[in-house]
Amino acid sequence: MFPQESLQKNRITKNPFLIFLPFLLFYIVLVLVLYNKVLSGDEIRHVTYAKNLLHGYYSKPGVDLSLEVGPGYPLFIFFFLALHIPLLFATLMNAVFVYLSVVLLFKTLEQFVSFRSALICCLFLACYYNAYEYMALLYSESLTLFLISLIIFLITKNFITENFILKKNIFFAGFFLGILALTKIIFGYVILCLLGGSAVLWILNKKNINYRKSFFILLISFFTAVPYLIYTYHLTDRLLYWGTSGGTNLYWMSTPYEGEYGDWIYIPQFPSSETKAGIENKTNNPINIESRNNFIPGSQDSIKAHHEKDFEEIYKYTGVKRDDAYKKYVFANIKSHPIKYIENCFSNLGRMFFNYPYSYTYQKPGTLLRLPFNGIIAVLILFCIIPTLINWRRLNFAIRLVLFILLLYFGGSIFGSAETRMFTVIVPLLLLWIAYIMERSIKISYQFEK
Repeated sequence: MFPQESLQKNRITKNPFLIFLPFLLFYIVLVLVLYNKVLSGDEIRHVTYAKNLLHGYYSKPGVDLSLEVGPGYPLFIFFFLALHIPLLFATLMNAVFVYLSVVLLFKTLEQFVSFRSALICCLFLACYYNAYEYMALLYSESLTLFLISLIIFLITKNFITENFILKKNIFFAGFFLGILALTKIIFGYVILCLLGGSAVLWILNKKNINYRKSFFILLISFFTAVPYLIYTYHLTDRLLYWGTSGGTNLYWMSTPYEGEYGDWIYIPQFPSSETKAGIENKTNNPINIESRNNFIPGSQDSIKAHHEKDFEEIYKYTGVKRDDAYKKYVFANIKSHPIKYIENCFSNLGRMFFNYPYSYTYQKPGTLLRLPFNGIIAVLILFCIIPTLINWRRLNFAIRLVLFILLLYFGGSIFGSAETRMFTVIVPLLLLWIAYIMERSIKISYQFEK
């Protein structure tokens, strides 16, 4: 075989779009089998916001202010509604998003590690069945997974060399990071922290071109989100206001009661609070706990005993004022029960990795399914921490930036109520870091020494 023919064949066999194509077909079949036309959970919320966008607004005027999720995913659904395309096709795009996430992770990894290591990591992500959980639903997790994989690909393209000529990559890295913040608003706070930090580092190290690149990436990401922040300022008169769900999230995270572990509990409305406020709030009503068969008997009585008085006060308000009322109880709970809050943070970490523990919930054998993949990741994280700290200055700048994104996201997630899907979306970030460190710090031999 001629060398040129061999090279051409090698390029084809190592093409990630072809290597992982069978997974795309599998994902499509999975969506078609599991798809349900009846919307549930966050699907209702996303479609409602998308329909609002069709009418020229995001939070419906004349009713309670509702900014429970960022506009990123509703804007994606908006295009299907505007073009009268069945929502099945929007759901099928989840299969494409997960497939492209695997491909982009491979293209990122091949800049740092061997083909074999990149292939193993990407097969791990392709088979990561935790990501399948929301693939057949109009949830934002698959889009988020794709955006994170795309962002780390673009970030590494910017920092793989020391020049500043890749302006197109800088723009797109910042733009899609901004879209990520609009999809998962926690990344908005990550951007703000990193933007301030990179500005300070650039001022102190003006000759360091990496700080300059990172500053412009983060600045572009912030300006991408500015139209939404202007809109929220118009509604709330508050700067940098990302959403109204933060107070509810933190309220449950700060719960001081035994048997409650900081997870977000959807409780039945307490009629007295609604009557006092004179409010009919259909979009923000929690699910009746008695209709959920995974909760133990008597849960409703315990929740009402613990929280009814709080909610009678909280539901006197609407919109931003209700969000503030939640936060008032948050600060009071943490101040009076700091140890319990720390315990809830550890429980949060357990939910992110292993979907355990949940308040007032039966133990389920299905929880064990989280152990194989997430257990491997947890062990590898522990292994990689020490080599990372020892060799920090020798790490590629892109890896360091990725790690800062990881740390800020993890910190924000642990201190607020979180669950497994919030861990699933950052698996590409973790795999990039793990592969990079292991490639440089560990050597494996499959043969015994003589």
